[in-house]
Amino acid sequence: MFFISKLIWLLAQPLSIAFLLSALAALFGLFGLRKLSGMSALLCALTLFVTLYTTAGALALQSLEARYPKPADPADLSCMIILGGAFESEVTAARGGIEFNQAADRFIEAGRLALQFPQSRILISGGDGSFSGVYEGEAQASERFFTAFGIAADRVVKENTSRTTYENTLNTAEILKQRGFSDCALITSAFHMPRSVALFQKAGIAVRPWPTDFRTSGIVSAKLDFTQPALNAQLTATAAREWMAVLGYTLTGRIDSIKAP
Repeated sequence: MFFISKLIWLLAQPLSIAFLLSALAALFGLFGLRKLSGMSALLCALTLFVTLYTTAGALALQSLEARYPKPADPADLSCMIILGGAFESEVTAARGGIEFNQAADRFIEAGRLALQFPQSRILISGGDGSFSGVYEGEAQASERFFTAFGIAADRVVKENTSRTTYENTLNTAEILKQRGFSDCALITSAFHMPRSVALFQKAGIAVRPWPTDFRTSGIVSAKLDFTQPALNAQLTATAAREWMAVLGYTLTGRIDSIKAP
């Protein structure tokens, strides 16, 4: 299932769809199917236009981020769960050190909370989610990050085998039961939080949603936007991937529903 989901996403992301439509347009043209060629070219152009020059992707992502607002700091915190997806494993393996991607806020926020609540335990859930599976898992790499900022290694509990959010939940649930952890703050990207919380609810585990890594302002409106096509494409791809995951998890019974904003 892991490899199938990876392959589906390779084909289903907006720019891949645009490429496939352009390839179909060329193929139909070679065989003299002018109407089909023109229709494919038009659909390709529409896909690119919506992806690059509108706020459609930002709106779709914002609708996910609106479901769990940023919380105020609690009076006490005994444990936190950080879902992986923030390390650039390939770059780190090649260059050494610690290299983050855009989801770095997950670990920055966890580090802030760890310093504020020195008694809290930190459960990192995330293995190597690459096709090859040859890289260091995120949970393992995270220990270097926390210890570099003076957070003791014995506070870090590592779940280093999961490759998907569903596996995060299954493996983390087992550790929570073994360790007796409860009422943990669940730290992940804001757009990823609705699906993550729904998975933990399905597993019967109560967590405190602690969204971070917000990608939108929260006040995005529907409009044309010719100023930042690369960012628009990135937001559209992120939104499409997460909404596809929500749909897939719902259809397969892994989650019941996600919270309405």
